[in-house]
Amino acid sequence: MAVKRQVAVNLASLYRYLPSLEAELRKDYARARRDAPPTLRPFVDVNREFTLRGGKRFRAILVLAGYHITTGRPPRPALAAAAGLEHFQSWMLIHDDIIDHAEERRGGPAVHRLLAVEHRKLGREGTSEDYGVGVGITLGDLEEPFTVEAILGTPATAAARLEALAEYVRMTRLTAYGQLLDIRNGTLPPGEVSERDVLDVHRLKSAIYTVVSPLRIGALLGGSRPSSLVDLEAVGTDLGVAFQLRDDVLGAGFDADESGKSANDLAEGKRTLLVLRAWQKGTAQDRSRLERVLGHPQAVPEDVERAREVIRSTGSLAYSEERIAQLTQRGFDRLDASRQIPPRGKPLLHEIGDRLVHRRA
Repeated sequence: MAVKRQVAVNLASLYRYLPSLEAELRKDYARARRDAPPTLRPFVDVNREFTLRGGKRFRAILVLAGYHITTGRPPRPALAAAAGLEHFQSWMLIHDDIIDHAEERRGGPAVHRLLAVEHRKLGREGTSEDYGVGVGITLGDLEEPFTVEAILGTPATAAARLEALAEYVRMTRLTAYGQLLDIRNGTLPPGEVSERDVLDVHRLKSAIYTVVSPLRIGALLGGSRPSSLVDLEAVGTDLGVAFQLRDDVLGAGFDADESGKSANDLAEGKRTLLVLRAWQKGTAQDRSRLERVLGHPQAVPEDVERAREVIRSTGSLAYSEERIAQLTQRGFDRLDASRQIPPRGKPLLHEIGDRLVHRRA
């Protein structure tokens, strides 16, 4: 019997698959365009342009990582499924931008804004805003079949594909639950939203579809059984929540010089841990300064900086950094102690955790 070849894999070696991943995405859209009715092909082109604008492709990389951790082999067989997670990401981003009334994404106009401009230029009937939102929602939905097709087309056993599809269903449902909680939290005064409320959103939404499910889908396609992935999920959840807390810090404009981000999260009124802690620990004047910015996209830079100073002076920024460090350490401790996760996968998961949490963009 031939011995299966084991290879050493790190993040750099996984990122060498990016050109092949981009080729998979282009192939997906070429096939979809060919199969679509001619009058609808321009809509497929909109999705193609949006997805191929780029992105970190981190979810795709984690599918490859999960496959390698399970098999010990090069993850090329999981490339189609990895591309499928990027289609899922496009679905989520298109819908998120509609929910958040976002203007831009990935260096270009948000999909619904792009469509509204096109409608206006062509002088079509109805309002351009309604058209952009309606078609944008539908184009987001159009991305989902790509993910299902990708998992079904992965060279794996039928049982493995079914397990991966079941994980995809769970990911989709939990992500929607997290989004619902996020929207609900945004309707409440900051003082009525708890830390648990925020962390539940991060766990159900960000941690699941950014870290946990991509790793699990790759592992399941590699032949793992769900019962053997308990530790991987626990590690991924801790690192995924820490990832989103870091994103909240960057999204509030801290480390803006390095990240290129602004205080968009404050202007959008997001109920982040930074905001809740500052609201809880601050004075009436502090809360007034936060209120001038929260949910006010036209807030002047001086007011934005005062709100950021409230987050600093109340210890809220330091508290978020502390929670990030605690979750990261707990994740790494669980990883080191795990008997389920193969030793070959532990250095890679440590590297993934560092990349998720210690970033400036």
